[in-house]
Amino acid sequence: MFGNWLKTTLLMAAIMALFGVIGSYIGGASGMIMALVLGGVMNVFAYWFSDTMVLKMYNAREVDESSAPQFYATIRDLAHRAGLPMPRVYLIDEAQPNAFATGRNPEHAAVAATTGILRLLSEREIRGVMAHELAHVKHRDILISTISATMAGAISALANFAMFFGGRDSEGRPANPIAGLAVALLAPLAAALIQMAISRAREFEADRGGAEISGDPNALADALTKIDAYAKGIPMPTAEAHPATAQMMILNPLSGGGIAGLFSTHPATEERVERLRAMAVGVR
Repeated sequence: MFGNWLKTTLLMAAIMALFGVIGSYIGGASGMIMALVLGGVMNVFAYWFSDTMVLKMYNAREVDESSAPQFYATIRDLAHRAGLPMPRVYLIDEAQPNAFATGRNPEHAAVAATTGILRLLSEREIRGVMAHELAHVKHRDILISTISATMAGAISALANFAMFFGGRDSEGRPANPIAGLAVALLAPLAAALIQMAISRAREFEADRGGAEISGDPNALADALTKIDAYAKGIPMPTAEAHPATAQMMILNPLSGGGIAGLFSTHPATEERVERLRAMAVGVR
């Protein structure tokens, strides 16, 4: 638990530093101060409201025992097995199979799945996927996901503002336009690298934790194999509109390979499946 709070603190500090750099480019010392104040306000906002904002981005609709009885019962059983409070449960009307968890702590958590994943996977595989998401909740790293998604998007917007409206040097003179282009390109990349630095290890841990919660490592391995095969050919428009949130999903919803794969916030699906298969052998 302490480790995740440390990661969250370091994440906030790194993003605040990026805000300061961009603000300094836009308006010198005064711009840096204004950007740091803005970053501080956004950190507070992200802590309290980022989960609500992400769910609204994806037009997620809350369901209960009457509107989605089987899915809701699955979450309730898994939450009980994990020793967690019952999270809020949401469905997203998207064809691409995917799922994520959000919230600032287990007492204020929510899990969401696309209608596509419910159509694609068997009940056993859905249990494996949602156990993975509840492992994120149990490990208390859903706050890291939601804050990094919110702040990375804000950094990209601020960097674009710097490129289009220019900036000032320390003496108030117009800055070099090449510097503006560099800020616009490098700031979002830096934000992505911060996300990547903590996200890959977190996914492996959630795979392991989810397998322990469900008691069936092969269920999640089978689900990941299916999702990986189908998701590549099915676009997810809401994820494409909000790419900073892609790292929250069980599998990256954005297409990309080659160089793009080097900056992926998710480990290779093959490696995740291999580790889960090894776990299944160990529990026999």
